Amino acid sequence: MTKEGNVIERLKRKILDLGPMLPGSISEQYNVCGKAGCKCKDAKNPVKHGPYHQLSFTLAGKSSSFFIKQKDLSEVCRMVKRFKVFKRLMIELTQANIALVRKQGFGRS
Repeated sequence: MTKEGNVIERLKRKILDLGPMLPGSISEQYNVCGKAGCKCKDAKNPVKHGPYHQLSFTLAGKSSSFFIKQKDLSEVCRMVKRFKVFKRLMIELTQANIALVRKQGFGRS
């Protein structure tokens, strides 16, 4: 196997070993509710509800988001980090494939 072929196989294994992943970014949100007399509507010292964490992403041209329960926050953070690694590995894999085609041509199977 060529050097490029070894690199491609190594990158494929890394991608397969990543585990669950999610695209996007996590933000912290604070809300004001609709209850009259709530602490979030205090005239002198309003205290908003939160923090709530939200994952926002765009996939296939469509933007979406959802709230993350506090108990799931650390796992979702890991999944977002894995997706960033996945994107980096895909760029490396594409570069390795281009190098292989340049070396061997298009007839490689």
